[in-house]
Amino acid sequence: MNFKSKKKEIINDFKVVLKSKYFYISLVILAIGVSINILSQIYLHNVLSTGKSLPILSDLILDNIPYLEISWMYDTFSAIAFIFTAIYVIHKRKIKSLPYFIFLFGIFMVLRGVFVILTPFGNPVDFKGSKSIFNGFAKYDLGLYPSGHTGSTFLYALFAKGIYRWIIGFFCLIIIISLFLARGHYSIDIISGILFSYAIYCFGKKYLTMFKIK
Repeated sequence: MNFKSKKKEIINDFKVVLKSKYFYISLVILAIGVSINILSQIYLHNVLSTGKSLPILSDLILDNIPYLEISWMYDTFSAIAFIFTAIYVIHKRKIKSLPYFIFLFGIFMVLRGVFVILTPFGNPVDFKGSKSIFNGFAKYDLGLYPSGHTGSTFLYALFAKGIYRWIIGFFCLIIIISLFLARGHYSIDIISGILFSYAIYCFGKKYLTMFKIK
């Protein structure tokens, strides 16, 4: 297949997706998830602004490893993982699966936003805030459980296939290591981010296949 024909088929796939109600349903769920996360950040910021403090936890791993100021790394590789996922969607013609993936990602964001409020504890000792250009993808460096960096990147890896899954999985490993060293998250945040994503992925495979446009 030549480049012109492939480009035409990709455009046609996008047109099919844009005509599907499932695409717009998934966008609504994603918008709700993002909104809940933003509101949770604002809520925690307002709580701290009143002079209250959030509990700081002890962590078996963080208490026994050195601190490195590399917060730029987990933000940067999160962005790179997203870009590779987008490349995978185009390269492997997975455009018709976009509503399915967006819906799953939206569910993760909704659950994360809710749990951030349900389990509002303070940042780990030595955390100096995000120093990357992305500023943690948020106005405030608040809200820990589960880890959005880990959970979202792991979900990208589960969605991808073949060599793309391995590459994105490697990025996820780098994110996890940098989160530990920069004290970006507690161990339970990172582990739970993985478990949340895997549970959502399994749920989607069983109950949400209608979002994969034929």
